[in-house]
Amino acid sequence: MAPTLPTRQLYIGGKWVQPALGGSMDVICPATEEVIGKIPAGTAADVDVAVHAAQAAQKTWGKTSGVHRAGFLRAIAAQIREKKPLLAQYETADCGKPIDEAEWDMDDVAACFDYYAGLAEGLDAKKETPLDVGSADFSVKVRSEPLGVVALITPWNYPLLMATWKVAPALAAGCAAILKPSELASVTCLELAAIAHEVGLPAGVLNVITGDGPNAGAPLSCHPGVAKVAFTGSAATGRRVAASAAGVLRPATMELGGKSALLVFDDADVDKAVEWAMFGSFWTNGQICSATSRLLLQEGIAPRFLAALKARAESIRVDDPLLPGVRLGPLVSGAQYGKVRGYVQAGVDEGARLVTGGNRPEHLPRGYFLQPTVFADVKPHMRIWREEIFGPVLCVATFADEAGALAAANDCEYGLGGAVISADPERCRRVAEGLECGIVWVNCSQPCFCQAPWGGVKNSGYGRELGEWGLANFLTTKQVTTYVSPDTWAWYSPPSKL
Repeated sequence: MAPTLPTRQLYIGGKWVQPALGGSMDVICPATEEVIGKIPAGTAADVDVAVHAAQAAQKTWGKTSGVHRAGFLRAIAAQIREKKPLLAQYETADCGKPIDEAEWDMDDVAACFDYYAGLAEGLDAKKETPLDVGSADFSVKVRSEPLGVVALITPWNYPLLMATWKVAPALAAGCAAILKPSELASVTCLELAAIAHEVGLPAGVLNVITGDGPNAGAPLSCHPGVAKVAFTGSAATGRRVAASAAGVLRPATMELGGKSALLVFDDADVDKAVEWAMFGSFWTNGQICSATSRLLLQEGIAPRFLAALKARAESIRVDDPLLPGVRLGPLVSGAQYGKVRGYVQAGVDEGARLVTGGNRPEHLPRGYFLQPTVFADVKPHMRIWREEIFGPVLCVATFADEAGALAAANDCEYGLGGAVISADPERCRRVAEGLECGIVWVNCSQPCFCQAPWGGVKNSGYGRELGEWGLANFLTTKQVTTYVSPDTWAWYSPPSKL
C-alpha cells in the first residue's frame, strides 16, 4: 500500500508558498495507476520570485567559509539517514523503483552530501593561490569563487539522488540554487526542501519549484538572473535547455541520454557475465541513461549465454515495488509504458527475435509493468538497437573479433557508458581505451561513486558531474594582479617642463 504523501507547496526564500496561478498536478503511483497526492504547479512568475530570492541569499552565502557551508551539508546528510525508510517509500510510490533500490539511493544521497561537505572544507585553503608569472613587478593570485545563482533541472529516474548530484556541490561551492525536479517524480525533492528548512539552511539558498517543463523548466533555463544551468534528462529536451541557456549567454552542463554497449568475450565466466548483463539493463526498471542495453556477445559464447540469460531474466521477481525483494517494478508513467511497448512492437516488426518478455506480467493487471525483455538477432539498422528505449529491454547482437566489437559499440550517436567482460586484462585495457564514451566498466556494469566523474560524449552531452569535477561546475576563476614595484610604470613620457 502506498504511503500517505505530505502536502507541500513551492519552497521559495525559506518559505512554503502557493504557486502564483494556484495550480497543482496529480501524483500518480505507477504501480496502481491511482492518484496518491498532488504537487504544486509552478510557472514563470514563481521562477522569477525564486531567482530573486536566490540572488538575495547569494550575497551572503557566497561569502561564507567552506567550513560553514559544510556544517549544513552534514546536517542534511544526517537527516536523510534518519528519514531513510520514509523517504525510500515516498520515492518508490512516486516513481516505481523497487524499495530495496530506493533505500540504497537514500544511502547514496547522504554519502554525497557528506562527500561534498568534505570538499567544501577543502575550498578554504584553495580560495586564493599565488601564481608565478616570472616578474618581480607583479603579484598574481588566482581566486576560486562561487559562480552565483544556479538552475538545477533534474530527471525522474533517480529523483532525490540526481537532485543531490547537483544541489550538494552547488551549495558546497557557495552557490544559491533553484531546483526544478521532473513533474513525474518531485515528492522527495520537496522533502529535501523540508530537510533544508529543518537544519536551518539560510532562506533563499535552496529553492524548489515543481511543475512541468514548458511552464517551469523553460523559464528557469533562460532566466538572465541565473549564472549557470545544470541539466539531466533526454537529449531532445537537453537541446532545448542548452539553446535557452545560450540565448542569455549562460554556460550549461548537459548529462543526457545513452545507448551503452556491453561487450562479452568468449573467455568470460557466463554466470557472472549474465548477472552483470541483467543488472546493466534491468536495474532501475531499465530506466537509466547509462544502461548497457546493447549486449554484444562473441559468437562462440552466444548460444550458451542467451540460454542462461533467458532463464535468469524469467526468474526476476516483478511485483509491487514496495515489497522487499522485488527486483523489477513498473515504468514511471502511462506515457513511458506506451513508449516502451511501442519499441517492443517495433523490434518484432523489424525482425528481431523475441527471446523472452515483452508483455505485461499475468499476475499484475494494473500498473505500468513490463516483463524483462530480451531480443536476439538484432541488426544495426533496427530502432531498438539505435534509439534509447528507457525500459527493461535488452538487445543482443554478436561479433567475431575485438575490432568488430569495438566498431559495433562505437557506431552510436550516444557516448555515455560502455562495458567489457573478459578474463584477459590486456584485452580489457584495449577495449576500455577504444570505447568512445565517458564511463567504462571492466568486468561489471553500472557501479557509480560520488568521488568519480560522470558524463559522456557525442549526444550524451558535455561536462562532468560528481567528484571534484562536479564541484568545479559551480566555481569560477578570477585573476587578481597587483603592481608591487616601488617604481613608476613610466610607459608614457612625462610632460615637458618648458
